[in-house]
Amino acid sequence: MQAPRRRLLRALPWAGGLPSFAAAADTSAQAVPFAWAAVPRDTPMRFPADFGAHPDHRTEWWYVTGWIRRSGAPDAGFQLTFFRSRTAHPTANTSRFAPTQLVLAHAALALPERGRLLHAERSARAGFERAGAASGDTRVWIGRGPQAWTLERDPATDRYRARIDAGEFAFDLVLDPGAPPLLQGEAGWSRKGPGPLQASRYYSRPQLGVAGELRVAGTTTPIAGLAWFDHEWSSEILDERTAGWDWTGLNLDDGGALMAFRLRGRDGTDTWVDATLREGRDGAPRTGLKPSFEPRRLWQSARTGARWPVVMRVRVAGRDLELRPLFDDQELDARGSTGTTYWEGAVTAFEADRRVGRGYLELTGYAGALRL
Repeated sequence: MQAPRRRLLRALPWAGGLPSFAAAADTSAQAVPFAWAAVPRDTPMRFPADFGAHPDHRTEWWYVTGWIRRSGAPDAGFQLTFFRSRTAHPTANTSRFAPTQLVLAHAALALPERGRLLHAERSARAGFERAGAASGDTRVWIGRGPQAWTLERDPATDRYRARIDAGEFAFDLVLDPGAPPLLQGEAGWSRKGPGPLQASRYYSRPQLGVAGELRVAGTTTPIAGLAWFDHEWSSEILDERTAGWDWTGLNLDDGGALMAFRLRGRDGTDTWVDATLREGRDGAPRTGLKPSFEPRRLWQSARTGARWPVVMRVRVAGRDLELRPLFDDQELDARGSTGTTYWEGAVTAFEADRRVGRGYLELTGYAGALRL
């Protein structure tokens, strides 16, 4: 999220330490567990350095979602997220084989003609050029050669290139921001709870132009569209009372942008809310807003039994939006890898039944409380 992408890495069973076979690689009797860096509040964002990885922090993600247009087919959605996790592996082990950094990636296509997501995921230990997340600028990857998954920023043009090949589907996209990063929270310091350490560094790049190619079942199609980009890093887990969250990132049709989220407690009440609204492409962002989320329609998954609020009403700063899904079944069942099931779907925003934007809605904790 915001908080969102904190989601999956928080749920990894080995995010706070590796299994015994990994720990056994350290033979030092003086091994000291790694101490994650705290997220600074008063340090300003610095670009291009903050486009890159922050390896001393526990979790980090680069997240892209968008709507795409296809010739002769209905509009569709796509998602690509790279995660970096700094494990608790002892610092005394300096071996190149020490599993100190892990890289994971999820990719999905929301194709209305399929009626459910096409989804793929990869994971690897960073190192030996097989996977990694570079510092200094955006370059994160898993694999080598034509089958590699990559996300990289070109410093000369400020454009990103995203490439994945998942067998059943693949895409090669150029993402053009056309504007500086939108800093979330307090100049990029985004609170996720009442505790001073419950925060992340967080910026977004809404209204990214999309151009490239999509391949599905052997057929390649040129595509264009509009996307949303998030980059977030943190070292603190969510408040223990948190059961899940709702998050949305919307590209508004007037060129503006809305990011809003709520963290839900185990008793069903909101434990934290926040939003940023920019009205118009050149409008001044309004941060620290207090949104409300109201489920309007539930959809129940036949796979997991979870009941997802796939139509959501979001009220913020005098705006009253209803988010409606491209289709209902945009559930991602990752119980076999991260242990988490979540709903991540392309949505259209309506205000008084008039379309005002498009984006993505992320829902967690409805298939059971998160494993933090």
